[in-house]
Amino acid sequence: MTTPTISENKTPGFHASVALIGTGPMGAPIARNILSGQVPLTLWNRTPEKARGIEGGTVVAAPAAAASEVVLTVLPDLPQVAALLPGEDGLLKGWKTAGIEHPVLVIHGTVSPVAVAEFADDCLRNWGVTIVDAPLSGGTIGAEEGRLSIMVGGPPEVVERLTPLFRLYSSTVLHFGKTGAGSTVKACNQIVVAAAVTALAEAMALASIAGLDLEKVQTVLAGGLANSEVLRQKGRRWIDQDFEGGGSAKNQLKDLNFIDEIATACGLNLPLANTLRDAFELMIEEGYGDLDHTGIYRTILP
Repeated sequence: MTTPTISENKTPGFHASVALIGTGPMGAPIARNILSGQVPLTLWNRTPEKARGIEGGTVVAAPAAAASEVVLTVLPDLPQVAALLPGEDGLLKGWKTAGIEHPVLVIHGTVSPVAVAEFADDCLRNWGVTIVDAPLSGGTIGAEEGRLSIMVGGPPEVVERLTPLFRLYSSTVLHFGKTGAGSTVKACNQIVVAAAVTALAEAMALASIAGLDLEKVQTVLAGGLANSEVLRQKGRRWIDQDFEGGGSAKNQLKDLNFIDEIATACGLNLPLANTLRDAFELMIEEGYGDLDHTGIYRTILP
């Protein structure tokens, strides 16, 4: 297999041309951290204004113009990534025009481990594109603070070369195996996140119905075993009753469906994950799918 292109001496910190596609709530702070690390960055976003708001980046008009040796995608799911490849404005045409024969495409979104492994095989076989799945944990605050956790699947030599770039916006980078392994780890992560969010929502609902001060209740939780990063990042949402923006219930359900897919393929029954899946399905049915997942609180209160 031909080694993907990583050119020499492009920047002091990372030796390849880099582009980032998807400058939303996670992509924008990642881009800013990369630029702060003095790595030149090409940006493309479906809504150009969002990319133009990132000072120091080079904003281009189409994915083809973003075709770099390493392309990071921060998009909701695999279909959005696959849609970047074909056509006159697509990455494949851009890589060909730029003479980049063996590019690396990094998928930072949460995707199906089964589907991304198949996608990686197709891309390498048909076009010589190496796919690295590298889902993120840490939320928008972690992205802004440059302390995301990245769980990576892909060829070891490629992951090793990418790690200095990943470290510009993360505090933890761990390689777990071939492409798809990172997404499996993210599925494990999302069981815990969904459970913590739902448990805290239930606790806040109980405290509210009992007439307790939610801020004081959270202070007690934060001082013991009930403390968590979810409580630290999301606690104010229950106090302020503000569930707009953030990680949506729809995306949480998407992740739980991936978990069900993996568990089914492995012949494993995950009773808590199944219960969580039902709970978020109900939240979406009740019209709260676009709210932050902490908004499951609204389906718990009578």
